[in-house]
Formats: sequence, C-alpha cells, structure tokens
Amino acid sequence: MRGMRYVSTRGGGEPLPFCATVLTGLARDGGLFLPEAIPDVRDRLAAWSQLSYPALAYEILRLYADDVPAAALRDMIDRSYATFRAPEVTPVVAAGDVQILELFHGPTLAFKDVALQFLGNLFEHILARTGGELNIVAATSGDTGSAAIHGVRGRRRMRIFVLHPQGRVSPMQERQMTSVLDANVHNLAVGGTFDDCQNIVKALFNDLAFRDRYHLGAVNSINWARVLAQIVYYFYAAFRVQERTGARRVRFSVPTGNFGDIFAGFVAQRMGLPIDRLVLATNENDILARFFDTGVYQTGAVAPTLSPSMDIQVASNFERYLYYRANGGARQVSRWMAEFQLAGRLVLPAGDDLIRAGRCDTAATLATIRKYWTAHRYLLDPHSAVGVYVAGQHLDPSAPMICLATAHPAKFGDAIRQAIGEDLAHHPILDALAALPTRCARLPADRAAVAGWIETSISGSPA
Repeated sequence: MRGMRYVSTRGGGEPLPFCATVLTGLARDGGLFLPEAIPDVRDRLAAWSQLSYPALAYEILRLYADDVPAAALRDMIDRSYATFRAPEVTPVVAAGDVQILELFHGPTLAFKDVALQFLGNLFEHILARTGGELNIVAATSGDTGSAAIHGVRGRRRMRIFVLHPQGRVSPMQERQMTSVLDANVHNLAVGGTFDDCQNIVKALFNDLAFRDRYHLGAVNSINWARVLAQIVYYFYAAFRVQERTGARRVRFSVPTGNFGDIFAGFVAQRMGLPIDRLVLATNENDILARFFDTGVYQTGAVAPTLSPSMDIQVASNFERYLYYRANGGARQVSRWMAEFQLAGRLVLPAGDDLIRAGRCDTAATLATIRKYWTAHRYLLDPHSAVGVYVAGQHLDPSAPMICLATAHPAKFGDAIRQAIGEDLAHHPILDALAALPTRCARLPADRAAVAGWIETSISGSPA
C-alpha cells in the first residue's frame, strides 16, 4: 500500500515520501511541502487523551512519517523529549482567565526546541541510513537559531549556518547562538532585517545548482517536519484542558510572525481536534493581523519591538495556508505568490471561519506583563504577552482559551525590567552564558557574500 506522500504548494515535481521531503526542505519549484491528505483522527481522540507526551507524539508522527521504522521513530521521540526539564514536556498552567501552554522547557528555553530537538535526531537517522551529509542553512529572528544549533551541534555529517539580523535579536538570544563553538556550527550576523536573512536563505535554496552541490538542508519552518512536531502540543494541551474543565471545545491564542506555529494548530483542527477558534496575535509588525481583518496581505517596513522573534513582514508559512484557501489549487497559489513577489501585495476575500487576529503594541505588551505578574504572579515573556493580550479580546466561557507561551521570560530580561521595574527574569542556563567566549562572522545582506562564506567554510572543514 502506498504511504503518505508530500506535494508542493505550487504543484511542481513528483510527490515525495516523508524522509525525502525532510531532506529537501523547500520544494524545488520554490513551494512548500504539504501532505497529500490530512488524516482524520476523530475516532482516536478519547484513547489519545490518556497518553504521555512522547506516546502521543509517536501516534501523531507515525501517521505522517510512515517510512521511518516504528522502533526508530519511538527512539528518536524519546531521546528528543528526554532533554526537556518538565516531566510533561509542555505543561499547561492556569493564570486568570486563560490557560498557559508552556513551550519553553527545552534546552534553549523556547518553543522551537519542541520541533528542533526532534529534527536533529531525524536528520541524523536519515543521514546514517543514506550515508550522505547535510549543510543546514537557516534564518532566525531570535529563537530558531539557538534551538537549531543545539539540535545539531557536534553531530556527524552535518554543518549548520545560521543567519541572524545584526543587532535585531535580543542580547541573550545572540549569546545563546554565538557561544556555541562546535566546529560544525557557523553563526552569521547579517546587516539587515530578518526578512533580508530569510530572502537570502530562500535564494540559496532556489539556486538549484548551488543547493545540490553543497547538499543544503532546512530547519526553518519551511521544513514540514517542523510544523509536524508542533502539531502534537495542540492535541496534548487540548486534552489536559478538557480534562480539567469538561469543555467540549477549546481555543488557542498564538503569537506568530512566520505563521508556522499557528499553521500547526490549523492542521490539528483539520485532523479533528475540537478547536473552536485560532487567535492570531501579532506585534506592531502586523501584516498577518491586517490580512485576516481586511483580506489585504501587504508588506511594510519592519518595526523593531520588544518581541523580536515576531519582527517579520513576509511570513513563510502563509503559502501553506493559501494552498487550503485555494482548495488545493497549486496553479492559483503560484499565481498569488508571483503577484505578491512582484507587487508586495495580495488581496483575497476577507475573513476566515476559524482564525481571528489582533495586534498588541509595545505599551500593551508591557502592561500585560505587569498585569499578570501583579495579579497572578505569573511572568510572561513579551511574545507570550502579545498572545495573552490578544486572547483577551476573544474569550468565550464555553471554550477555554489556551495561550501559547513561546519563550522563558529570562530570555528577555530587559523587557521584564521595563515592565515591572525589577530584575526578576533569570535562569541558571542563561546566566551561565555571560562568561562564555563567542564566535560570529559579520556579513552584508548580500546573497553572494553569504554563499561565498558558506562555500569557503564547507571546503575547509569535514562534516
């Protein structure tokens, strides 16, 4: 029987099995991979609700990763989540009117660890099987870089090159990346915005000759495995909250810039998880919120904020959402993306039955951090505060609101001091970074400069 296959949002190429999809990352026609069909699991929800996080992850991932042997999949899941400091992996705690899904108990204290610990083990498994090597090229607005680095540092057959916008990530985020000195880790500070970094990465992947010659791989959320691993915590959180409250349906509020995290919830809902509403929360860089309010998807200047991981204008995973808006019409998606690339603007009918959106500016972010500390003794990082603030506009007593807490507040100590007036946000892992040496190259926001640096580095070091 034919297993799960993956297709490009733009319709090019033959459908691929899971492992080939993971290694390919970005489809060769420039599109993003999606499964040919999303499994309906409504008949399994009751049984799944009693599972531990690793056991639940196995049940969900095996539906999509059916070319990975069952024993190998169980092993890599167990090893991935053994690195987390919370027994539940992603615990849910109540705070006022909302439930907080804590996604920051992994090695780098950010939600990206949930997917990237798994992806590092998955890459290692596939490369051991094929005998190949992989040069991972990634752009980060803050947390993806450190989580990806910690997922692949020291691993054989892999190098990683992480581009971050110079001076536009938090000092702690920068130190988490640049203090990792393993020979297979390369940090590049690019003189520009995250969108500049992301555009360079996409250009390198779309240069098929360069991509093939240097065996490029992706860990950004353009890689389907990133989204897949994040689907799990939507199920896990919904089960925990339903058990506590007896609610039949739940809502999720998701702070997002690149649309990857909320797209995982979109897939979970299509699988049959009873999600009543997905609330999309942005900071001042509100291209996504504006789209869901008006139907206009239009770029603007990037505004630096207290939540730098969301300081993005072009959301990579939005193309996956457009594929479903087009009812799987890849030609329509290709036309939309060509129009957007040419004009920086795309107009669709406004509204979505599932997704609502809102914006939280700097003043509201600080006020939300202060409010939740004062009233509930719960400390939110600025990204999570954006999600909690916008969630407050979409509460419904019949559907508990689950807010994704995407990073530990200690990663954003300056914002916490600004909000509360006290130096409360610390974590021993982060405090220990202050004395460590760092290594980082500085490059202009130029594709050729980055490509040349990668070429030189690969030729000078074995994988």
